[in-house]
Amino acid sequence: MAGQIPDLHAEARTGTGKGAARQARRDGMVPGIVYGGEAEPLPINIPFNKLLKKLKEGRFLSTLFNLKVEGQEDVRVICRSVQRDVVKDLPTHIDLLRLRRTSKIALFINVNFINEEEAPGIKKGGVLTVVRPEVELEVTAGDIPESITVDLTGLNVGDIVHISDVTLPEGAKPTVDRDFVIANISAPSSLRSADDGEEADEGEAEAGEAEA
Repeated sequence: MAGQIPDLHAEARTGTGKGAARQARRDGMVPGIVYGGEAEPLPINIPFNKLLKKLKEGRFLSTLFNLKVEGQEDVRVICRSVQRDVVKDLPTHIDLLRLRRTSKIALFINVNFINEEEAPGIKKGGVLTVVRPEVELEVTAGDIPESITVDLTGLNVGDIVHISDVTLPEGAKPTVDRDFVIANISAPSSLRSADDGEEADEGEAEAGEAEA
């Protein structure tokens, strides 16, 4: 289960329609609607500055939130759309979907690397190059993993870790079909420089032989 699901604070909006939405914007709020599940749609307002901050943090549409509305039970939601001003590109309306515990959603999950000290390649001076510090997985809303784990035991310089090499939590699967790279162990810079130098020397020698 995820260690912490971020809160998203909102207030219930009493009025509906374009007039109420315009008034909300004048009051520094972004109007929205919460729908789905077994409950009726709930009109809400979210403080503009707080919403804008979360949007700038990135991946707002693939983040699970704990929606807190005064007088209502907390509910898990995911954003389905953010309408923006066509000129200023600022949020003007937001749609949130309630999730059941059995709902399937796509979320970015952190990748945790363990046993670096058991990797011969790293002991020799190799460098762990992380290509994807997080991966997008389809998971169940009621069973979201805090992270996935990559065991580096036994890996040597040049070894590559693909998503197929990782044991994923039950019920989770990548949103991408191809077997993408998560990390690799590259040669130490000193070794790469030496190899480059040898290749250059060989190239000069071959050039000299060709001239002769």
